[in-house]
Amino acid sequence: MLTRPSPVLVPDGEAHWIETAEGLAERFSATVAADDESGELPIEHLRAISASGLDAAFLPVEAGGEALSYATLAQVVRIFAAAHPAVAAVWLMHIGAAHGLVTMSAPAAAEYFAERLRAGDRFANALSEPAGGNHFLASQQDVEPVDGGWVLSGRKLFVSGVEAADHLLLNVRIDGAPAFFGVDRDETMSLPPIDQTIGMRATRSRTILFEGTVLERARLCGPPPVDYANLITVGFASLSIGIAESAIDALTVSANAKKGPAAERLADASWVKSETAMAWAELRAARLLAEQTAWLADRRDPQAMLAATEAKMLTNEVAKKAAALALKVGGGGAYLARSPIQRIFRDAQAGALMAYSVPFSQELVGGWVLAAPPTPV
Repeated sequence: MLTRPSPVLVPDGEAHWIETAEGLAERFSATVAADDESGELPIEHLRAISASGLDAAFLPVEAGGEALSYATLAQVVRIFAAAHPAVAAVWLMHIGAAHGLVTMSAPAAAEYFAERLRAGDRFANALSEPAGGNHFLASQQDVEPVDGGWVLSGRKLFVSGVEAADHLLLNVRIDGAPAFFGVDRDETMSLPPIDQTIGMRATRSRTILFEGTVLERARLCGPPPVDYANLITVGFASLSIGIAESAIDALTVSANAKKGPAAERLADASWVKSETAMAWAELRAARLLAEQTAWLADRRDPQAMLAATEAKMLTNEVAKKAAALALKVGGGGAYLARSPIQRIFRDAQAGALMAYSVPFSQELVGGWVLAAPPTPV
């Protein structure tokens, strides 16, 4: 297969973490089909990532980490997603929530959450709400003041990995303004029966109910630094890149399989070559944009978050198209439950639905383009 050169080089001192991720991903790929079929959270894989030291390495240096680059984040997410998309998705939410809490919390709380991440605790994002839609950062739930903080009764949706989570990053509304908290799981929280998804089933994205949960004033987060790029927002695009790469790999295997009495290969068909060429070029272009986003984030460039929206929008669609082509080339065999292509196709749909969804991102990006002054010829 053609090589996939990366224009964004991982710093020399971080290259060993890419090797670590590749070794872990090899183990993940061995269970991806079974995990999809069972729909159970692959907790042992997530614990293996933590045990490798990778989780803690993403923490800031002052919090006991190595402050790994966004370039490394992008490559790790891509590697994990190509092997096991559900692991990649849950891990990205976990490390993003933990990193956000350490970055935005007051010193004592930041130290606490950093210590818990280093100890192997699990984190999750509890931000999406029934009425929130794409505006998942703008909570619709008001909380009442109590001694030492506020009390929350309500629900959050699509909380990936929540079954194993020890701590949550959640948002509410205080006096009409958004507020974010770090919260430890306790007996005031419960999980109603799961609504299983058709793809990325092993993320176990569930609803969580809060009944009189106290939000401590000491755990109220402050605003992020103006040049801070959220790990989840930056990493989202690489999740779809990994899925698209696995789709192209599966397509290639299927197209090169000899079929029929004449031992013909679909790889020799003109239409397969033509459509694969476009899928390949679109994948490379999408990966370039995803990696440029990581490069901007490492430069602390305020354009990083804008680029992340563009990258997610493009990579989501590229993954869907690559998976659809793999299904088309694979034919009836690819539609069988035993084929990896049918799982890849289902997994590819998920990214486009995650906030910001593709239609919402298109509206944002289109608005930015149309509002920009004309470029001189």
